[in-house]
Amino acid sequence: MQQILVNQNAITETRMLEVEGEPLAPGQARLAIESFAVTSNNVTYAAAGFDIGYWQFFPTSENGWGIVPVWGTAKVVESRTDVLELGTRLYGFYPMASELVITPEKGAAGLVDAAAHRAKLPLIYNQYTPVKTAPASEDHLRALLQPLLATSYLIYDWLLDNDFFGAKQIIVGSASSKTGLGLCSYLAEAEAHGVKIVGLTSSGNRAFVEGLGHCDTVLTYDQIDALAHVPSVYVDMSGNSTVKAKLHSTLKNQLKHSSAVGLSHWDQFTPTAPLDGPKPQFFFAPSQVAKRREEWGPGKIEAQITAAWKRIAASASDWMEVQVHDGVADAEEVYATLARGEADPKVGAIIRP
Repeated sequence: MQQILVNQNAITETRMLEVEGEPLAPGQARLAIESFAVTSNNVTYAAAGFDIGYWQFFPTSENGWGIVPVWGTAKVVESRTDVLELGTRLYGFYPMASELVITPEKGAAGLVDAAAHRAKLPLIYNQYTPVKTAPASEDHLRALLQPLLATSYLIYDWLLDNDFFGAKQIIVGSASSKTGLGLCSYLAEAEAHGVKIVGLTSSGNRAFVEGLGHCDTVLTYDQIDALAHVPSVYVDMSGNSTVKAKLHSTLKNQLKHSSAVGLSHWDQFTPTAPLDGPKPQFFFAPSQVAKRREEWGPGKIEAQITAAWKRIAASASDWMEVQVHDGVADAEEVYATLARGEADPKVGAIIRP
């Protein structure tokens, strides 16, 4: 079995490890990973690995090195459980590797990995969804877009749930990211709420964001001074502390809420001085899912998420180029390029182990 390990204290450093697959215990199933996506989301998993627990999903014996979780599709190739038959294909949370052994159980939440080390981790990451054999392009779009756009939709739902904190404009940092463009798209669908959408991005990505047509205004990071001084919410997809400090100092008390979502600029995350305005709060998507499940019952928020991400995915060929890489080894450079902040936002990378 091949695994990509990431240095937990210097997350641009990677190496590939080959290990012997262990024999299955009763109740376990071995999944051969067919394909997975590598996106800026995975950089966030690495950057927040200790704080939120992402390093715990797929533990290694290598001290100081961890496996970054990815989203993808796998097939059951060996089974010692009645829960999963050979040949079943499952979409879900996987290691950046060629296979995974799970302890599947069926319950009210559907099929989950009931391995002891995952018991206290968020349910949404432990669920696995059976999927039919389909064109590879469907698997690729699902892995690339469903996790990111699900987060986008949950941020939108959370903003709506909080009446946009009384804001007149929502400022989306790193609007060129797939999570950022998804949020801008869902906000654009909600024009009736009268909230303006401002996309922040680099000068190199400005034309890309403007071309998507979801934002009322697109500004580069050096144009933050041009922001309208009206009640605002900042949704930060990058974690760049310099940008955050500039925005906070510009809007001050007009900033009604500051939310941290992604850490694609993980190396610029730590603020150098206290921020003006509200203290940033980390947005954790599973918490909003749990809240809606309790309020609406099981399946309702999941159905909304599915419908929402598919709306955007339907036009993905207009703004995203899917690049497929064969072999686990290719995941090293794809991931490292994202972690260094050098990836093209128009590209969606798929690894086929």
